[in-house]
Amino acid sequence: MTRRTLVSLALTLAFGTALADKVVNIGYSGPLSGGAAFYGKDVQSGIEMAINELNKAGGVTVGGEKVTFKLVSLDDRYLPNETATNVRRLTSQGIDVIFVPHAGGILTVQPLATRDPNFLLVAYSSEPKILEANNPLTFMLPPRYDNYLQPFVATQMKAFGKKLGMVGTTSAYGKQWAEAVTGEWKKQGGTVGTNNGVDYATTVDYSSAVTKALAEKPDVLFVGGPSQPTALVIKAAREQGFKGGFIVMDQAKFEQMDTVVPRAYLNGSVGVLPTREFPGTQVFVAQYQRAYRKIPTSEAALNYMGMNVLAKAMELAGKTDDPQAIRAQLNAAAKALPQSKTVYKLAGVTANGHVDAEFVIASVRDGKYTRLRVAKVYK
Repeated sequence: MTRRTLVSLALTLAFGTALADKVVNIGYSGPLSGGAAFYGKDVQSGIEMAINELNKAGGVTVGGEKVTFKLVSLDDRYLPNETATNVRRLTSQGIDVIFVPHAGGILTVQPLATRDPNFLLVAYSSEPKILEANNPLTFMLPPRYDNYLQPFVATQMKAFGKKLGMVGTTSAYGKQWAEAVTGEWKKQGGTVGTNNGVDYATTVDYSSAVTKALAEKPDVLFVGGPSQPTALVIKAAREQGFKGGFIVMDQAKFEQMDTVVPRAYLNGSVGVLPTREFPGTQVFVAQYQRAYRKIPTSEAALNYMGMNVLAKAMELAGKTDDPQAIRAQLNAAAKALPQSKTVYKLAGVTANGHVDAEFVIASVRDGKYTRLRVAKVYK
C-alpha cells in the first residue's frame, strides 16, 4: 500500500467512515473569498456536483475496489503564491489530482506537478501558455481563448468602429488577454487606447477607470474578469453615456451579468454563449439549479464534465494514485463518458491534455443572444 493510499485512508477515518472500499480525495485550490469568490465557487460546485452524483450511484470500480470521492477545497484568494502553498499542502496529504481555476495559479504550480510527489493538475483557464508549457501532467478543460480573438474583433469593428478602449482586469490572465486582443485589434486595422485596466478582485468603484477610457472616445471597450465586477464595469460605462460595443473576456458570463445589470446594458457585446443556450444542456441545467439554486455557467459545466472524465480514467487505468496512468487514459475516458454526463459535445482529449469540446460565441442584440459560428483554429 502506497504512502498516498495510507494518508487517504487516514483522512477518510478522520472525516467519517467510507461507504466504499476506498475514498479518494480530490484537491481544489481556488478563490473562495474576495472579489473572485463567486467564480471560484462556481468551479467548485461543478466538481462537487459530479462527486455527489458518483458517490450516490455507489462510486466507481477501480482495480477491483469500490471507490468514492471527497473534495478537499482550499481558498487561495486568486493569488498564485497562495495556490502554490495550497498545492503543497494538498500533495502532503497524499492527494494526486488537484483542480486550479486561474491562469496565474496554474502557471505557478505547473512545474510542481512533475516533481515528487507529483500530481495531475486539472487546469480551468483558457490561457494558451498552459498548453504551450507541454506539461505531461496537465489536463486543461476550457477552449483556448485565442479561438475568440478574430471573430470578437471582426464582429465589433464592423458593428461599431475601429477604436478600442481597455478596461480589463489586471490579473495575470487579464493581462495576457489584453495583450492578445490588442494585437488582434491592430492586426485588423484598428487603433487601441490607453490600458486603464484595474484589479477586478479588489476594486469596488470602477467609474474612474471607465471615465479615463471613455475620455479617448472609443467605439468598443474591452472588459472582463469575474462576471459580477465585469457587469459593474459595463454599468459604469453605460451610465456615463457609452453607446458602443463591448468585447467581454471569456471569464465573464452573460447569464450572470444579466442578473446584476439590465440585459439592455449588454446589447452590443460579444462573449461566450450561456450554457443554457447550448443544445442538449437542459438536463444538466435543471439538475444544477435544483442542487444549487443558481444558474450554471461553463465553470460549473466543464468542471462537472472534467471530474466525470477523471473518474472514468481511473476506472480504465485501474489506479487512483498514479497521475501518469490516469493522464494516459483521459482521451479514452472522454470518449467513453455516458451521454448523461456530457454537458457539451465532447470529441475527446488531445495528446497534450486538452479537452476537445464544442465552443460557441455569441453577441447580444436587442436583448437576445445571437450565435456567432466560428471554426476552431487552435487546439
